[in-house]
Amino acid sequence: MKNSRHVSRHVRLAAAPIAGLALLVAAATSAYAATAVGLGTADTFVVLSGTGGITNTGPTTLNGDIGNFPDPSGAYGGALTINGTDHAGDGVTQTAKLDLVTAFNSAAGQGPTLPVSADLGGQTLVPGVYNQAATMNLSAPVPLTLDAAGNPNAVWVFQAASDLIVGSGASVTLINGAQACNVFWVVTSSATIGTGANFIGTIMALTSITVRTGATVQGRVLSQTGTVTLDTNTITRPVCAAPTTPGGTTTPGGTTTPGGTQVAATPTGGVSTGDGSTSQGITTGKYLLIGVLVVTAAGAMGAVAGMRRKQNA
Repeated sequence: MKNSRHVSRHVRLAAAPIAGLALLVAAATSAYAATAVGLGTADTFVVLSGTGGITNTGPTTLNGDIGNFPDPSGAYGGALTINGTDHAGDGVTQTAKLDLVTAFNSAAGQGPTLPVSADLGGQTLVPGVYNQAATMNLSAPVPLTLDAAGNPNAVWVFQAASDLIVGSGASVTLINGAQACNVFWVVTSSATIGTGANFIGTIMALTSITVRTGATVQGRVLSQTGTVTLDTNTITRPVCAAPTTPGGTTTPGGTTTPGGTQVAATPTGGVSTGDGSTSQGITTGKYLLIGVLVVTAAGAMGAVAGMRRKQNA
């Protein structure tokens, strides 16, 4: 009986790290979850501006709605092609601006966050909420790669405490089912997309947004209070699509490589944007933590089995 009680006590002690393992694994897989940002009526817009309105130079194509309030001037300049509705400063635009404030605050409030280096160029990131306490940069020539690991609902939220500066020729690449409709950039100050850059995601900036010559955006440029400046650009509202073949890679401007999973099309009405979906972001460090915990639990169970063999001997 004494040995039986002794073994029973060790069984209870061994069960503790196993239960802890389950809790820590659950915490590790959800700690940095990002939630798709609901844009409300701002969802159909590719450009929203505030004071200063929208200015354009050269031939620019906007595949989605546009609006500007409280400066509703329609004299945009250049050759502006709008494959959507120019709402100028009408009631739809005003409601969209209110919804943009809500979306901005929602994205800015997501967390806990993963800190990232000042330059995102060359990094490969899993889904999650990423925060830069100062200016967030994305430089060329190596792209920022977003890896969904086969989850088409994977979400990325990038929070810049100051400016977002995308360098000339910089780019974002989506792999393994990642979709442009689930990438969000919340910028506490202004955003600049450099010359010839290929950018992906919805930018929500507190102040101005500048898209320089020849840059393309598969997403949106939405400013709360400032001017949106365009110059020979193509901006396409992202449309979520179910993946067809794992391992596809999406590039901005509507190009899909063989085995691709993303479709960038000119919006024609109500579409699914992924609002309300969630994804789990697990970093390499958390995978290592899980591995250590698994080994610990396995050792505890092995010890219990050994004690049982001694008792039965």
